[in-house]
Amino acid sequence: MNTGLEAAIATTLKELYGIEQANIDLQETRKEFEGDLTLVVFPYLKVSRLSPEATAEDIGASLMRQASDVSAYNVVKGFLNLSLSDAPLQSAMDQMLVDPQWGIVPLNPDLPAAMVEYSSPNTNKPLHLGHIRNNLLGYSVSKLIQATGKQVIQVQIINDRGVHICKSMYAWKMFGNGETPATRGIKGDHFVGEYYVRFDQLLKREVAELMAEGYSEVDATKRAPCMIHVQQMLQDWESGNPEVMELWNTMNAWVYEGFNATYDRLGVQFDKNYFESQTYVLGKKDIETGLAQGIFYRREDGSVWIDLTDDGLDEKLVLRKDGTSVYMTQDIGTAIQRFSDFQMDSLTYVVGNEQDYHFKVLFLILQKLGYTWASTLSHLSYGMVDLPSGRMKSREGTVVDADDLLDEMEAGARRISEELGKVEGLSLEEQSVLYRTLGHGALKYFILKVDPRKRMVFNPEESIDFNGNTGPFLQYTHARICSILRKSGHAGPWTWEDIHLADKEKEVIKCLSKFPSVVQKAAADQNPSDVAGFLYDLAKIYNGFYQVHSVLNAETPQNAAFRIALSRQVAGALQRGMALLGIVAPERM
Repeated sequence: MNTGLEAAIATTLKELYGIEQANIDLQETRKEFEGDLTLVVFPYLKVSRLSPEATAEDIGASLMRQASDVSAYNVVKGFLNLSLSDAPLQSAMDQMLVDPQWGIVPLNPDLPAAMVEYSSPNTNKPLHLGHIRNNLLGYSVSKLIQATGKQVIQVQIINDRGVHICKSMYAWKMFGNGETPATRGIKGDHFVGEYYVRFDQLLKREVAELMAEGYSEVDATKRAPCMIHVQQMLQDWESGNPEVMELWNTMNAWVYEGFNATYDRLGVQFDKNYFESQTYVLGKKDIETGLAQGIFYRREDGSVWIDLTDDGLDEKLVLRKDGTSVYMTQDIGTAIQRFSDFQMDSLTYVVGNEQDYHFKVLFLILQKLGYTWASTLSHLSYGMVDLPSGRMKSREGTVVDADDLLDEMEAGARRISEELGKVEGLSLEEQSVLYRTLGHGALKYFILKVDPRKRMVFNPEESIDFNGNTGPFLQYTHARICSILRKSGHAGPWTWEDIHLADKEKEVIKCLSKFPSVVQKAAADQNPSDVAGFLYDLAKIYNGFYQVHSVLNAETPQNAAFRIALSRQVAGALQRGMALLGIVAPERM
């Protein structure tokens, strides 16, 4: 909406001060001042040779004469506050009316794809609250990038090998008596997770007994019979022992079925799964290539390292002395494999901030290996998520399972909906859908409205509220507008000559006009909270308009038709914006 105004400002600066290429800093005017947009004039003082106030007065007076977009101005020190005329608002509204996907760029098949990796669970336990934040961020960032016109490839790497899964396997052999998720009637990931907890309980008992005999905790852990059996099981897996491999495949299959059910509830899907049991062999040949090029070096014990001290980092192991890989080796090989698998120009890793250093090292190594695409790699480093009661504890079995949390959110939505009478006239099936829609919307919005780089506390009670900065507030606003539109029938015609924009109507259009730029910025910054903030502002502003101005019983038929059109644009922006966050916008509540 500001393109024409920026051009007028550029012309004014050239005429007044001879500035050919001006740096134009236009900001939204702060609420305590009058105006719509504010121009910062300090960059022009050296050329104007006037005070900030005089410079702003000169520019403002010139714009009043030349720019039809400006209806008034005022000066506050070095800031020129501009009030816009109806013209740019009308132009923005006209653009919305002809574009049913206003704010969303159509998919451009000529653009290279982008890849987003997220979730990446271990197969020894179900998804938990931390995974929920990861999944919601990964999905939303994928949708934001898609909204800029690019195809997005969503992937995960499943950590399906190593000592963690062997612990669950050993515990099942010891205590399972042949039971399965089906015979127990529970999801496979919860089933396997229970055995992971049981192993930890067994290990603690055995370690305590050995420590009572005088061993240190470290030695006791190594000598614990259950740990010795697990280490042997891991060796048997690596050697391809048929019995161990069969159990490994069976238990992982149980977990995958459980994961997929949770992903389905969250509305998440992946285009390709990578498995650590396959990728752990990648990267070794790339290390050998780097050795030949002098990028890596071999120590006397045979291990291979890279020295990154000149880059402000440290020395990093990339191959153990026995030739086996470490996580860095696998990640090097997996990144290279992905750029071979797909035609893409970027790869984003959605991983917690405890892995910041790992990704700095990974990206730098790939650059040193000569991969030009390494500069397009990014790490969406997000903060941990806690509950009001504190941090979750994994091994003790006190994590907040994703499924349990989703159940709790749906139950909370049901309780509040019934208290507020939101389910009157709905069938039992419609009520069930509503509870799921509201509960999941509350969870997703509460998580995504926080800048991903910040640590956060998730409070289920606060998230389910029909008032305030919550998902249900946005969903209810959308449903209310849909109700108005259903009652409106066939609205008659209107033209701008018929309409004198009221202040509340201007506020709605001004807010709506920001949607495309908000989406673009959120995609560039990988920050869904920008969209969440916009949606909350839009809902508040529309509700403020609705309280003052009748839509269906407007002063004239033309005003009614215009307000119906405006309401339809708000509903569309709310629906598209919530979709970017993975939230369903209900039409009835």
